[in-house]
Amino acid sequence: MAEDTRIEEQNAPDTEPSIGDAAGSGKAPRSRTLWGDAWYRLRRNRLALASLAWLLIVVIAAVTANLWVPPLYGYPNYINTQTAAAERLQPPTVQHPMGTDDLGRDVFSRVVYGARVSLTVGVAAVLVSVLIGLLLGALSGYYGKLVDASIMRVADIFLAFPYILFAILLLSVLPPSQRGMFPVVVTIGVLGWPSIARVFRSSILSVKEADYVEAGRAVGASDTRLMSRHILPNAVAPIIVYATMSIGGAILTEAALSFLGLGVQMDPITAPNAVSWGRMINDGQNYLTSNPGLIIWPGLAILSTVLAFTLLGDGVRDALDVKMKD
Repeated sequence: MAEDTRIEEQNAPDTEPSIGDAAGSGKAPRSRTLWGDAWYRLRRNRLALASLAWLLIVVIAAVTANLWVPPLYGYPNYINTQTAAAERLQPPTVQHPMGTDDLGRDVFSRVVYGARVSLTVGVAAVLVSVLIGLLLGALSGYYGKLVDASIMRVADIFLAFPYILFAILLLSVLPPSQRGMFPVVVTIGVLGWPSIARVFRSSILSVKEADYVEAGRAVGASDTRLMSRHILPNAVAPIIVYATMSIGGAILTEAALSFLGLGVQMDPITAPNAVSWGRMINDGQNYLTSNPGLIIWPGLAILSTVLAFTLLGDGVRDALDVKMKD
């Protein structure tokens, strides 16, 4: 009988310890934090990872452009008066992968340098919108009543104006010599805060009545501590999603303004390599039938970058959704 018992114990299959066994043995079961879960789900989204990879390529190419673009393809705004007539409107070749424009400048070089202006304006404008939106949205959602009503009515006034027309109105007041990077960033950023404030206000309204917030209020925590330690970390996830998608919208707005001649106007002395994708499309519209590449290449750059930010935002939204299953 004892021999049979020993044989059965030896032949018994190995089983993984349960959560109860792990707790009884003093070993905690493996777990992930909220952001760890989000990163795990984001890595499983191939479309979001492909978008992130493309954006990294665009950023690296734009940041390192001075190291490799001028030696291979020339400076984006340099016009060689001796060869401009012979090299203008050339089709794509090995020397000029995207051809040349009407002044003999390499289109590929201009597209790469154009990413600098578009990405800078997009990220900086959204940062301005997020800072204003977080502050006003937090005040509106946390204090409510008169503060909430006042801020939301101001937001309604901003939203009542057509976005692009409001931007045109603000920028057309400035002379071209003063229409640099800063005015365009501030204009797009200021016009974008109402939507972020509304989203953050809704998040705070759903979080501020939670038990842990009430517990902190009961022990005498100040409004600043409650907001910074308990409410903001648990309400900021929708803002991350919205901001990621808004970068693409800001890039599209800057391109539209540049196409209309109201975008970034950089000083050729202080910023000799500044190029805008929207301005490139504006310059190439006269050659739409004879040389459509002057519009197609910067248009594809805008399309791919904006689409990448949108798809990445969708992936971040799904990753931060706690209802998603692994």
